[in-house]
Amino acid sequence: MVGALQDLRVLDLSRILAGPFATQNLADLGADVVKVEAPWGDDTRKWGPPFADNDGEQTAAYFQSCNRGKRSISIDVKSEEGITLLRELILNSDILVENMKVGTLSRIGLNPSELIKQNPRLIICQITGFGQYGSRANEPGYDVALQGMSGIMSVTGESGGPPVKVGVAWIDVLTGFAATSAILAALHHRERTGEGQIIDLSLFDVALMSMVNQAQNWISSGESPSRMGHAHPNIVPYQGFQARDGWFILATGNDNQYFAVCKLIGRDDLCLPPYDTNAGRLSNREYLVSELQTIFLEDSIESWLTNLGNIGVPCSPIMDIGQAFTDKQSKDRDAIWTLDDGSSSVASAFRFFSSTPAVPGRSPPKLDEHRSEIIRDWLG
Repeated sequence: MVGALQDLRVLDLSRILAGPFATQNLADLGADVVKVEAPWGDDTRKWGPPFADNDGEQTAAYFQSCNRGKRSISIDVKSEEGITLLRELILNSDILVENMKVGTLSRIGLNPSELIKQNPRLIICQITGFGQYGSRANEPGYDVALQGMSGIMSVTGESGGPPVKVGVAWIDVLTGFAATSAILAALHHRERTGEGQIIDLSLFDVALMSMVNQAQNWISSGESPSRMGHAHPNIVPYQGFQARDGWFILATGNDNQYFAVCKLIGRDDLCLPPYDTNAGRLSNREYLVSELQTIFLEDSIESWLTNLGNIGVPCSPIMDIGQAFTDKQSKDRDAIWTLDDGSSSVASAFRFFSSTPAVPGRSPPKLDEHRSEIIRDWLG
């Protein structure tokens, strides 16, 4: 099957998660992605346990999660020979993705502006913590630090409790998706004009953008939102509730859904003013949620999900990761891929294109596994 990005060459100088996740997306869509690693390899190769057996080599599951579909070559950028080889690969690339500290490429003799002069169709995506300029530009950017600085931890966790980070490297993943989108936009521009360009993408900018309604709430009111557990800042009731045997999510997105809940539980009084509008429910959140919680404790999760589902009100169980991936919907949609070596990997969300879907390819590479074939294929 021909991939959407077939025949595109991507040189991946990134490590850890944001950049590798972006280039894995491109690989899933058919691009030829070459991962350039230091002689000791991407740091995440050792970020375990758990480790996976990669043809006799123990590689951390973390590395496995964002490096499938790529070929690996090890280059020592502190050597003249290494820089010469790297320059040749760059000049034969369509896309270069890197997440070095600001100015590092220029310091090793690979100034991005000069590279584009030599290869005018080249697209360079530079991923950093805070961008190529600004008062924090030279500070390192790690997901947990950016979660602290972006505001997400100030709205995550229980009311009155300590700040809590999201349980996955949320900003890295979002930045990986943002890089994928930015690169595809730059490719469309190149298709029209023949011009490459440099993309300055930072974890901080992506994190701020991703605060969406919470950020706009602050812009509109001048007040910073606070932690609310699993409650929603703008909609009530729209949160987790405890049933007799555990927790479930109730998400009433409009008045009609809310009124249907009141009818189901036999509380028509909760449909009267002030509860008949979302603004009224927001103002009386504490009492309303307390009344609903008392009622929901009277029956099981399964019963509430069945009854709420029957009246068309959005609701769901709260699953752990194992339950999520073994849910019938996950199985119906083939949420786990089998790679060429028989190993398993989380499937790409881009796998449902009607003509050029993302497809599982080669397993994550061993360090420097493809040196000879990369030099042959890219440099002749």
